[in-house]
Amino acid sequence: MTNGRRLLAIDGGGIKGVIPAAFLATVEDATGKRIADHFDLIAGTSTGGIIALGLGLGLPARDILDFYLEHGPRIFDQEPTLPSLFSRITSLARGRARSAKQFFGPKYNAAALAASLQAVFGDRTLGDAGTRLVIPAFDRQRRELHVFKTAHHEKLVMDWRERAVDVALATAAAPTYLPEHKLGSGVPLIDGGVWANNPTGLVVVEAIGVLNWSREDLHVLSLGCSEELSSFPENGGRAALASKVADLFMAGQSRASLGTAKLLTGHTDANRRLFRYTEVVPEGMFCLDAVGQIENLKGIGTSLARHALPEITPVFLGTPRDPFTPFRPSGTSKS
Repeated sequence: MTNGRRLLAIDGGGIKGVIPAAFLATVEDATGKRIADHFDLIAGTSTGGIIALGLGLGLPARDILDFYLEHGPRIFDQEPTLPSLFSRITSLARGRARSAKQFFGPKYNAAALAASLQAVFGDRTLGDAGTRLVIPAFDRQRRELHVFKTAHHEKLVMDWRERAVDVALATAAAPTYLPEHKLGSGVPLIDGGVWANNPTGLVVVEAIGVLNWSREDLHVLSLGCSEELSSFPENGGRAALASKVADLFMAGQSRASLGTAKLLTGHTDANRRLFRYTEVVPEGMFCLDAVGQIENLKGIGTSLARHALPEITPVFLGTPRDPFTPFRPSGTSKS
């Protein structure tokens, strides 16, 4: 069958990015095919943006998963195992201190994340990506959307010069968890999850509105980082909603994003265009920095992929995508 234009969207979710990373690694292992060779456009937010960058820069999905497994505990300044009572007490004390710090500023500094990203991406830029990428962030100072894009349109003449490390630090700068990231130009950016934690609608808008691809040619693979089975109190005030307001907004944004994608692609039960895979989990089961749950997250991603493979293989992994040739302003080069 013809595969048309294939889009991939990956949600934000901190260390829960292990779920989509394991999903993609399992797909690549099972099929022997590289994800980046079969998708025409990839969007990722926050941790999903890191995965998207890795795929675009040619990393196997298994290497991206290993990045989370090896660097996750260091990024969130925790030990993967607690071999002694003293270590448990020390870890608990440090965790409580960080939680208290979170009331007044970011819970973590970005040094460990920056070092880990540098070790994987080096000095490569967005322009080194071999796949079209869309990575959302937010300009805190101007209160404007800031979307990093490869040079996949003649009007996109700036972002390809940005270092992949800077793009990743910007899209992953989750408020209260990590500080904002300033580009070399001085633009202060925070996590794109504040407006597009689920970038499924965004990737479809880019495909139709910017790239002018026909909606009849589009199929979208959307990967989540788990979804909590939360309950929201009826007529709740500040006290009742304080701890749930972020979840409420995230859930609403995700539903709107999926609805936008379905509407624009003409998705119906009989004409399936959107393939969404995520895991519904009990409230409070996972959090953005739950490195102690990495193995469980990996298992979820692997299991989701195992069940999804019969559906997604003929749609997304048939023929390789057409080559991506980026636009370059006259007189410029990647060097």
